[in-house]
Amino acid sequence: MNKEKKNHENSSFGSGLGFILAAAGSAVGLGNIWRFPYLAAKYGGGFFLLIYIILAVTFGFSLMLTEIAIGRRTGKSVLGAYKAVDPRFGFMGWVAAAIPALILPYYCVIGGWVLKYMTLFATGQGRIAAGTTVTESGESMSFFSSFISSSGGATLFFLIYLLLNVAVILLGVQNGIERISKILMPVLFLLIVGIAIYTMTLDGAMEGAAYYLLPSFDDFTAEKLFKTVAAASSQLFYSMSIAMGILVTYGSYMRKEDSLEKCVRHIELFDTGVAFLAGLIIVPSVFVFSGGDPEALNKGPGLMFITLPEVFGSMPFGDFIGAAFFILVALAALTSSISLMETVVAAVMEKFRLSRVKACIAVIIITLLLGMLSVLGYSDWSEVTIIGMQFLDFFDFITNSVMMPILAFLTCILIAYVAKTKYVEEEVLYGEKKFAARGMYRVMIRFICPVCMIIILITPFVTEI
Repeated sequence: MNKEKKNHENSSFGSGLGFILAAAGSAVGLGNIWRFPYLAAKYGGGFFLLIYIILAVTFGFSLMLTEIAIGRRTGKSVLGAYKAVDPRFGFMGWVAAAIPALILPYYCVIGGWVLKYMTLFATGQGRIAAGTTVTESGESMSFFSSFISSSGGATLFFLIYLLLNVAVILLGVQNGIERISKILMPVLFLLIVGIAIYTMTLDGAMEGAAYYLLPSFDDFTAEKLFKTVAAASSQLFYSMSIAMGILVTYGSYMRKEDSLEKCVRHIELFDTGVAFLAGLIIVPSVFVFSGGDPEALNKGPGLMFITLPEVFGSMPFGDFIGAAFFILVALAALTSSISLMETVVAAVMEKFRLSRVKACIAVIIITLLLGMLSVLGYSDWSEVTIIGMQFLDFFDFITNSVMMPILAFLTCILIAYVAKTKYVEEEVLYGEKKFAARGMYRVMIRFICPVCMIIILITPFVTEI
């Protein structure tokens, strides 16, 4: 049994429930609310759901368990945790710290967009969000395009959203993250259940639900299966906060007396449940609004900020439902961005021996600088691109499609072939009689997970070719 001690500079969660809700909050974010539903619709509805659930309870479970175990056993932030496992892999800590540092700024920009829409619907101005505007040149564009191309409004809401995160982080782990998670996560769950029930009462909604839930094997090919597995595996990174340094950081705050295996199962159940319910809201709603056109679902960010406002505008009590939905999205986004910021703050505190306040100030400065690149990338600096991408799209690509799969792959190699799986197994068994999924875990972390990482890493490039 391991004898490594906690870094006493770290705080800790006050209860197992607090840890579960905080970790679930980090997992439940924008990826669950809009990315999961449109991927499910794009890749065959129930067929995608089946593959995703299988991967969540095997692939996702194994990676999540590994990262939390590393964090709890070492008691360190990401900068020190990997080095504590094996000094030769200390560089992974810098990669793990860089990922949330790059994601947080653009995530706060998108969070600002959500706050803007929440404000419009909450004040009875949902029609504005669903409408179009005419530029000085006479060109007609959606409200969303007009909003993000005007740097003033986007900057204001970016700053408001960032300050909300800072307010929680400054309060610390128990008084800030744990307390806010215990409030926000139940509210989020009640909201999503209520809106899903309401959506099912709309005329034609059951047809959309059938499209979402029932597997489609039309034109089934090996290529389609490969793309679906790749998409579902990639979605797990968004949905479960894998390879972002978050789970290692939160694991370092986890109490030893709490069952690690049971906590991970509860987190993935909560996370997958929210993603599933989000699909029951979005897919039937858009399906009805578009007259059954599947292409209406495959619009990326436009689905949330252009198509859905139009859907709410056509609904009875549209402003009320729209306000509830964007409050839901704002809560989901906030719980995720808080975890991103905490991961970076914890790393800065540990590396430079700074107080929480000073570390927060340093992180705020970095976030402001990088965040403004994403804001200006859609407005004043729209003609400036990196490898053909806007700043926000580039940061998203380099973190989610390159850095995260590489970090997860290296984590598998570290645990499976260097430290050996017993490193994690001993932590799971700390105070427990058995590790129920031990056999599956060994197979996944040694063989299946590394292969999935390679698939995720090469898919964007294969698709382009």
